[in-house]
Amino acid sequence: MAIDEIDRKISSLLANDARQPLAALGRAVGLSTSAVNERVRRMSEGGAIRAVRADTDPAAFGLPVRAFVWLTLNPSASEPAFRAAIAERFEVTACHHVTGPWAYLLQIQVPDLAAVEAFLGTLKDAGWLARSETILALSEVVAPPFRYRGAR
Repeated sequence: MAIDEIDRKISSLLANDARQPLAALGRAVGLSTSAVNERVRRMSEGGAIRAVRADTDPAAFGLPVRAFVWLTLNPSASEPAFRAAIAERFEVTACHHVTGPWAYLLQIQVPDLAAVEAFLGTLKDAGWLARSETILALSEVVAPPFRYRGAR
């Protein structure tokens, strides 16, 4: 699927405000409502637009603490099992397989520092960690949208 400049503009406008009507998008890019609808449908079906979500405030959901956890897996740990388990953790808002001295970078959103410690304890108890380093976010300059996943 080829993405052109109009598609890029539509996706950017949706990223800034996914609730705006298709007619407003059409006015912004100089297309009819039906033409914008067709482009959004095509981008969605093609995977360019994966989802349309609300940008929520983590603090409003009682999760003001964001931490980044660099980790290397225990050599005896099953990587597929780790990935499946981490995908189920409600605290994990992002997980990246990375290059360099670490294997993974996790982003977690939790209520307090005790929850950061509890999360790390869970990883240790499960036998996933060979080593880790945790960094706390002090403030946000630019942040991705937060998607509340709910406690499980």
